[in-house]
Amino acid sequence: MKIEDLDDSSDVKIFDRNVEYDYESRRQIVAVDAKRALVGAGARILFYPTLLYNVFRNKIQSEFRWWDRVDQFLLLGAVPFPKDVPRLKKLDVGGVITLNEPYETLVPTSLYRAHGIDHLVIPTRDYLFAPSFVDIDRAVNFIHKNASRGRTTYVHCKAGRGRSTTIVLCYLVEYKHMTPASALEYVRSRRPRVLLAPSQWKAVQEYKQWRLAASSSRSSSGDAVLITKADLEGYHSPSSSQVALIPRSRPMIAKLSCLFASLKVSGITAAPVSLKLTETPAC
Repeated sequence: MKIEDLDDSSDVKIFDRNVEYDYESRRQIVAVDAKRALVGAGARILFYPTLLYNVFRNKIQSEFRWWDRVDQFLLLGAVPFPKDVPRLKKLDVGGVITLNEPYETLVPTSLYRAHGIDHLVIPTRDYLFAPSFVDIDRAVNFIHKNASRGRTTYVHCKAGRGRSTTIVLCYLVEYKHMTPASALEYVRSRRPRVLLAPSQWKAVQEYKQWRLAASSSRSSSGDAVLITKADLEGYHSPSSSQVALIPRSRPMIAKLSCLFASLKVSGITAAPVSLKLTETPAC
């Protein structure tokens, strides 16, 4: 009998790689958190000076508008003041999307509601950051829902250049079937001073793929519903009866109607049951 010592060096190497990967991941997280904190501090310091600068330019330059109409039911612009809410209402605004953090929000939700305006708040750090894909999707659907009811949505951040433009571009890509580049070109023709950070432009470019992947994941994750012979009692088919698996992605009544419609009713007695599982697509 030959006895060999087991070499554990490979396991040690794998362990070392895992530790190294975990350390690198944590280091990246710390770096991102530090960057967010630093940018956040700078944004707070610069908020009121840059806001006053925008107000001043709006007063002396006619082309420096506070908001611009991008679409029949879509406005893009800067942070509104309380006095702007009645003006927005006169423009048939029925919804407002705020991308500002709390310290840079000037109009409370209660004031919007008092004028019959829905308010969606998605706090997003200024300058270098984009909303998450989930938040972008919420905002895009909010705009579409209002538009389908004939109501205008006002999308704003502090200056109406980066964060809010990210949302508007994603809406145009999803519901107006534009490419990211053509959507940006179109929005710039309506509001020339829009300017996206690299992370914001990347979010616009990747949003469509994220939505398709999320939709595919939801449609394939439904539970399977087992339809047995007893469920089909009273229905006769010229072919052998089958047990069907139907994904639960639609109401059960619709699925059963779909299944029963596929079984031709006749007076011929069904052949002996063959317990064969088939995947029946929901109609």
